[in-house]
Amino acid sequence: MVEAMELPNRLGILAFKNKVLLPGAIIRIRCTSLTRTCFLFLSVFVSSFSVKLVEQELWQREEKGLIGIVPVRDAVDSESAGPVLYPGAGTDSDEHNPKNQPGFSGSAKAGGKSQQETVHWHYRGVAARALHLSRGVEKPSGRVTYTVVLEGLCRFSVLELNTRGTYYTAKISSLDITKSVMEQAEQEPDFVALARQFKITAMELISVLEQKQKAAGRTKVLLETVPIHKLADIFVASFEISFEEQLAMLDSVDLKVRLSKATELVERHLQTIRVAEKITQKVEGQLSKSQREFLLRQQMRAIKEELGDNDDDEDDIAALERKMQNAGMPSDIWKHAQRELRRLKKMQPQQPGYHSSRIYLELLADLPWKKATEEHTLDLRAAKERLDLDHYGLVKVKQRIIEYLAVRKLKPDARGPVLCFVGPPGVGKTSLATSIATALGRKFVRISLGGVKDEADIRGHRRTYIGSMPGRLIEGIKRVGVSNPVMLLDEIDKTGSDVRGDPAAALLEVLDPEQNRTFNDHYLNVPYDLSNVIFVATANKMQPIPPPLRDRMEVIELPGYTPEEKLNIAMQHLIPRVLDQHGLSSAFLQIPEDMVKLVIHRYTREAGVRDLERNLSALARAAAVKVAEQDNATSVSKDIHHLSSPVLESRLGDGAEVEMEVIPMGVNNQDFSNALRVTSPLNVDETMLENVLGPPRYDDRETAERVANPGVSVGLVWTVHGGEVQYVEATTMGGKGTLRLTGQLGSVIKESAQIALTWVRSRASDLKLVAAADANIMKGRDIHIHFPAGAIPKDGPSAGVTLVTALVSLLSQKRVRADTAMTGEITLRGLVLPVGGIKDKVLAAHRYGIKRVILPHRNVKDLAEVPAAVLSTLEIIFAKRVEDVLDEAFEGGYPWRLQAML
Repeated sequence: MVEAMELPNRLGILAFKNKVLLPGAIIRIRCTSLTRTCFLFLSVFVSSFSVKLVEQELWQREEKGLIGIVPVRDAVDSESAGPVLYPGAGTDSDEHNPKNQPGFSGSAKAGGKSQQETVHWHYRGVAARALHLSRGVEKPSGRVTYTVVLEGLCRFSVLELNTRGTYYTAKISSLDITKSVMEQAEQEPDFVALARQFKITAMELISVLEQKQKAAGRTKVLLETVPIHKLADIFVASFEISFEEQLAMLDSVDLKVRLSKATELVERHLQTIRVAEKITQKVEGQLSKSQREFLLRQQMRAIKEELGDNDDDEDDIAALERKMQNAGMPSDIWKHAQRELRRLKKMQPQQPGYHSSRIYLELLADLPWKKATEEHTLDLRAAKERLDLDHYGLVKVKQRIIEYLAVRKLKPDARGPVLCFVGPPGVGKTSLATSIATALGRKFVRISLGGVKDEADIRGHRRTYIGSMPGRLIEGIKRVGVSNPVMLLDEIDKTGSDVRGDPAAALLEVLDPEQNRTFNDHYLNVPYDLSNVIFVATANKMQPIPPPLRDRMEVIELPGYTPEEKLNIAMQHLIPRVLDQHGLSSAFLQIPEDMVKLVIHRYTREAGVRDLERNLSALARAAAVKVAEQDNATSVSKDIHHLSSPVLESRLGDGAEVEMEVIPMGVNNQDFSNALRVTSPLNVDETMLENVLGPPRYDDRETAERVANPGVSVGLVWTVHGGEVQYVEATTMGGKGTLRLTGQLGSVIKESAQIALTWVRSRASDLKLVAAADANIMKGRDIHIHFPAGAIPKDGPSAGVTLVTALVSLLSQKRVRADTAMTGEITLRGLVLPVGGIKDKVLAAHRYGIKRVILPHRNVKDLAEVPAAVLSTLEIIFAKRVEDVLDEAFEGGYPWRLQAML
């Protein structure tokens, strides 16, 4: 049993900042006289004035005396403070008794500065002796350096802290375990159990360390020779623990508490080592697996080379490299691709970036860098015949396409304009682009831009993003496989913009011939030449297209079709296509021209022909049901087959026979359908129209019925679907002279209504709406103006004359002519201003069966675009002033006062 160490009553104190020296621990410090600071291994800070302490307390004593090591902490880290000691205030005779205090506070001048730096001393420390002490003098500076190796001996309690010259001293009380206390503790079962548990845990830790370090055998000797209470300090001192845990271990004077804390720290350190070993083994296992797979692949490749069985198809990387070599990339892009390929070869398939690099290189290899469609010699006559065959009407549009093709024939490398077809749905914009590709002999690719709001859809995503992909343009080029296709940018007016960018802005580079030679897709990250691509765009209206983008295109407007054009389109194109789509032929179903006219007038009112095609498809489906319901019950009797069918039974008299030819196996469906042909085809009549399509949706008498009462006028408006007829209804009631507008109207049309009412009120006397010239027509009444079809938003500057006519009709109780429609904006002085969309509006009036159309006089030039067949059925009236409109809108003219004429 080791006797308790006897300590002197007073020791020189060396402060350790945020570090604790435990009994049994060994530490090395270096002190230099010039800087008056110490450099301490393990990142421990030693306070100022320590050079004098080492010199006087250790170096000058031959017995290599003892010093005290006391932890200190910053003022901000301390929660309590004891008496404050100032330099020179505390001497050996000055008594301060901080006993039972958790800590002391002291101030010292550092580096000659006048300000005082407060530190907080712990109330316990460890006595230490010097195991090694050396001194060195540097020349010519004369700087003295002490190197000291200290060993912690035992704990002590600080009873009094004073200053002696330039360093601190303290009156102490030893806390070392005496022999009697140790013998008494060894008799307690709790202590024995704690000691046994500590040794077991320590032995497990040593066993784990033995696998890594060969010197662990010396540690086993310590377990057998060193007392248990010192052994706990030695183990804990070797761990990296927090300053608070070090202080808690220093304060563990009681043996049970000390062993309990030491066991807990040893167990925690053991678990940390085990977790680290598990992670290391897992990582090493993964690395060894990758290395093993790499070696096996190398061996497999070597075996195949020796056997002469090196299958290039199985070597994907080699196949990809050959494909890239044959792609015809430009030299700078080929260098970039080679760098990416070398990087791919160094990667394993299991690595995260392998798949994305592989897809990127495959895109570079698949793009047609030099592959292009060879244009055949353009035959303008054949191109005209093709356009006439595919499209009926559209004379002006087809003429512009022929001009475009003629320029391409004379100068194949000419940078022609980007054609943009604008018109309502169903008028053949997309099919015109297809016809251009057919005439040029080029491949056709369609890029839908409807609803695109992300700029990355045009330029592509950057490869740094997960799930990145090229833009739609590069993807379309890859899909079509040539560098000079005809590319249709469909619905270019329906792109949007948000925080992800503006696709319309990205299209500026695409459609500019000076810039698209070096189009840079973010995913591709190398320039791609789009100058050989012929771009064609389509839109329903021009307003949403930004002006810079609109400036890069040549706009060609496609108006709606007239009923005569729809009839020809239906007979030449729609009916054959519908019959073919439903597996029918003219032998099963025949739709006469008269029935097609009825479908056009009674069931469709559109600018295009899509609704007409849907109605014809409904008729074809009804016929297909009747044909499919035929029961083909056949009986074998030599070479004659008898067919029983409800359709036949209804068409043949009693006792009639149908002799049919034997149909050999293997005939196609069309031949089989022809073999089942009935004696006469199914003819569409008015009864079938009403049974299949329902009652007529539109009636020519609608306009007459709507304007049967005063206060209703007929206007012409333009929408994205073409021209439409818009009714305006006005009524009056008792009130305070207010104007109420309904029908989901925009701000422009509301202002037109205010202008119309103001003009009527100012001319009320001339219009014979009031008896006296100064009378107020709004006195005691409110006027309500409504635009029917309230679910549809309405706005625009073309309803002025229609509103004036409705108000005058309401206030004069005269009915507007039912065969007359009008359009035009007005001023407060009564002038009729020109408006747009005249062609579509006139076609809409013709579609609705209106006979007379009132237009602004300045729109005379716009009638040149209206087909002559339509103009021949209409009476076009031009008006310069509102008075001209009113004279033509009412039957027999409007009864003006003489003084009203200007």
